[in-house]
Parts: sequence; C-alpha cells; structure tokens
Amino acid sequence: MTARLILSIISTLFEEAAIFVVVRWGLPRLGVQIPLAGLIAVMVLWMVIAVIIYQAGTKALRRKRMIGLPDMVGSQGQIVSPLSPEGLVRIRGELWIAKSAGREMKKGEKVTVVGQESLKLIVQESSATRDSGETH
Repeated sequence: MTARLILSIISTLFEEAAIFVVVRWGLPRLGVQIPLAGLIAVMVLWMVIAVIIYQAGTKALRRKRMIGLPDMVGSQGQIVSPLSPEGLVRIRGELWIAKSAGREMKKGEKVTVVGQESLKLIVQESSATRDSGETH
C-alpha cells in the first residue's frame, strides 16, 4: 500500500469517529436524536464519498503535469470550431484558442501543436492524418 492510501484510510477513520461522536454525544445534548440506522447511513455515505474523492485525486495526480504553454508543443488534439484562421481546439481535455499554421481547417480534424503566439496555440494538421492519405 502506498503512503497516500494509508493516510487516506486513517483520515477517513478519524472523520467517521468524529461523525459518531457528534451524532451520539453532541447532538443529544442539543436535544436532537438521530436513530442508529440514520447514523449508519451517514457513515456509509461518508465512506463512499471518501472513496470517490480518493479515486478522483489519484486520477488527477497521475495526469501528466504541464508547466506552461511551451509544454503544449507536440501535443495532439481535435478541432472543436473551424480554424479560419482562428478557432477552438480540444487538447488534453481542455479548450484552447488556436490558429492554423497553414490552411483553413474543419471541425473534427486532428491537429498537432507546433508553437504559440501570446496565449494562442499554433496548430497544423496532425502527421498521422497526413500520412494516412486523407484529403481535406
């Protein structure tokens, strides 16, 4: 097991203990009674939420880190709105304003980032598309 998983399990156990203490001793002092079935349901729900958060965090940590726009060079994506000469492209799940390095390009075409101009990406037709002999 990784240290992150162990820490996550320990912190979830502390959170579950805090929920138990609040429901069994804190709320009754305020005149609020929650049945045992309600306590169990809340604790199970909290455990499910903790697992979902752990999985989402693990996915985010495994994602390749980007330091800035220069790191985008070489990335591949797909055109979301036509580049004539500017439009939107989706790269690594994010939308970017892009400018075509050559001809006008249609929605759905695959592109490769070849540079940047201010906060815009400069893209060209993906080499895989060109090599396959497709014409656009």
